[in-house]
Amino acid sequence: MRLALVCSWLNQYGGAERVLEAIHELWPDAPLYTSIHQPSALPDHFRSWDIRATWMNRLPGVERRSRLYLPLYPLAFDTMRLRDFDAVLSVSSGFATGAHCPGAPHIAYCLTPPRFLWGYQDYLTREPIPGWQRAGLSALLPLLRRWDQRTARRVTHFVAIAGEVQQRIQAIYGRPSPIIHPPVDTGRFRPAGQPENFLLVVGRLVPYRRIDLAVRACSELGLPLKVVGEGRARPQLEAVAGPSVEFLGRLPDDEVTGLMQRCRALLWPGLEDFGITPIEAQAAGRPVVAFAGGGSLETIVDGETGLLFPEQTADSLKDALRRLEHTRFDCESLRRSAVRFDKAVFQRKLREYVEEVVAQHQRAGTSG
Repeated sequence: MRLALVCSWLNQYGGAERVLEAIHELWPDAPLYTSIHQPSALPDHFRSWDIRATWMNRLPGVERRSRLYLPLYPLAFDTMRLRDFDAVLSVSSGFATGAHCPGAPHIAYCLTPPRFLWGYQDYLTREPIPGWQRAGLSALLPLLRRWDQRTARRVTHFVAIAGEVQQRIQAIYGRPSPIIHPPVDTGRFRPAGQPENFLLVVGRLVPYRRIDLAVRACSELGLPLKVVGEGRARPQLEAVAGPSVEFLGRLPDDEVTGLMQRCRALLWPGLEDFGITPIEAQAAGRPVVAFAGGGSLETIVDGETGLLFPEQTADSLKDALRRLEHTRFDCESLRRSAVRFDKAVFQRKLREYVEEVVAQHQRAGTSG
């Protein structure tokens, strides 16, 4: 099967890129089309992939100021023509649904409809955007929303990563979508003895993840917290952190694995559509203290695989951390919960879905 992959951009490494890795394992010869590509921001093994960036990759300063070029992303994908493929599979939270693929089904594995378009107020509240950029984004918003809804019609099949995204796809695009949960490499983790006396946060340090709640709560309670990750919110987080909070920056996977196996619990205070990191913690036999919203409601059972706090405030999180002192968890139960989302499960479901879509398309072409 001749398959093309598409993603919105490749200038950072996080959950979306881990999804791409699992998909690329299924179709290692598939070319990957994207707007911009920054190899230095990605693991070395990405260098062996057939990655084809648009003309945007040659724009001055795009590797440092990619958000300033926001109005050009629709144009980049509007001019993307993917011909002579049996199917196109996009992985997107941005613009990749805009790619043209005449004569082939376009399957969009939707991480979320774009947050900066459809969750605009929340996006502005948490992001440190200068006033002139806010004004420009406000002016562009109606045009970008119309473009997003129009180009969504180029997608023949949407697939959602979780229930909340499924509902959002229906509300914004008026389209149904089956759910295939994202892949988690649960085999990388194993429960390992008694936990040590620290809590853990792992992820990109960006405002919407609400890591500030974890930093404030642990600082006020004097609880040891290790923060793994980098991002533009780090200076603000360091400014409110007390002496019990330690910032470790970006770490290799094996060091992150060790921290997950030894921590008392992972803290997950943001509103996430799914959340791979909490599953990884459960695979390591560690509970998750998470905000009761989004994907956490699908992956965490309160009192069994973690604790859920009802309000996105430091005080609500502190109440959950006090509960943590008196709650015990079974490591094997945590791991059993995690393996439901293993990478092999994802790959099997996605391969079967793509092959069925292609077969249906070919049957329709033959009968036509």
